[in-house]
Amino acid sequence: MALGSTLIQLPLEADRGPRDPFASDLLELVAFAEGPASGMRRVLEAVREEAGAAGAEWWGPGENGALARLAVSGTSRGVRRPVSLERAGTIVIFSGRVDEVVLFGLSYVAPAIWRRLNEDQLARAAARLARRNEALDEFASLVAHELKAPLHAAMAAEDPTEQVDEALRLVDLLLCAASAGRVDDVSADVAECLARAVMPFADQLQVTSDLRWNVPLAAGPLFVILRNLLSNAAAAGARNVRVRTERGVHTSRLVVEDDGSGLEGPARGYATGSRIGLPLCRQIAARSNGVLELGSCASGGTRAVVLFDRLR
Repeated sequence: MALGSTLIQLPLEADRGPRDPFASDLLELVAFAEGPASGMRRVLEAVREEAGAAGAEWWGPGENGALARLAVSGTSRGVRRPVSLERAGTIVIFSGRVDEVVLFGLSYVAPAIWRRLNEDQLARAAARLARRNEALDEFASLVAHELKAPLHAAMAAEDPTEQVDEALRLVDLLLCAASAGRVDDVSADVAECLARAVMPFADQLQVTSDLRWNVPLAAGPLFVILRNLLSNAAAAGARNVRVRTERGVHTSRLVVEDDGSGLEGPARGYATGSRIGLPLCRQIAARSNGVLELGSCASGGTRAVVLFDRLR
C-alpha cells in the first residue's frame, strides 16, 4: 500500500508535554470502544474536527501483516498527510492541518491502539480455539455413537470377527474425516471415490453417474459422504441411484438422487440408513465451506445435495 507522501513521525517520549484534553479524549475513545475499528472511527472523527480536515483514514495491520484500511471518516480527497502510529499503523489526514495538538494526541493514543489490536487478536484466537474444542467434542460424540452398534454386536456374538472388522473400518473412516480438516486447493477424483463407495452395495443398487466436475473435498472425506448417502439410499429400499456433479457461477454441487421410500418413508428408512451418520457428513462438508441439504425427488425418493460456495 502506497500512502503517497512522507510519514509524519510522532514526537519522541522526551518531547511530549503534559497530556492535554484532546489527548485524553482520544485515549477514552479507544479505551471504551467495543473494538479497535469502532474506537478508531471515533478517533478519526475527533482528529478531523481538530485538524479541520475533509477526511481521515486508519491503515492498520491486516491479517497477512500488510497495512489495510480499517477505518474511514469523511472523504478521501485533497492533500494527503500520513501520520505514523508506529506499530499501530498510519493515519492519513486529508486537507487538514497537522499541528502539535494533533500529533501529541496521536502520540498518546498510539500505544493504546496497539494494545487494543493485540487484545482483539487474542480474543479472536480464543474464539477460534473454543470453536475448535466444540467441534472436537462434537466429533468425539459422533465417534462414540457410531462405534456403539458394532461393538455391542461384537460383545454378543460368538465369533465377533465381522463386527470388530466393521468397527475398525468405521474408525479408519472417522480418522480420515477428522484429519482432513479444511482445505483450500484439494479436489478428489469423484469417479474413483464413487467406485470405491459403491462396492458394498453392488448387489443392491444400480448406480449411474455424470461426473464432469470435481468438488472441493479430499478423497477420504468425499468417500465418507458418498458411502453414507449410498447406504441411506439402500436402507430406504432404493434400487437406482444417480450421482452427478454440477457447477454454477459461484458454486459447485454433488447431487445424489435415489428412488427409495424417501424422507417420509418407514422409520428405518433414509435418515437412519448409515452408521456413519448424516451429522458427520454435514460436519465434513462444513469444513470446506459446504452444506448438506436433503429433499424429495419429484418422482419419489430422496435428493441429497452437497453444495459448496467455492469452485475448484
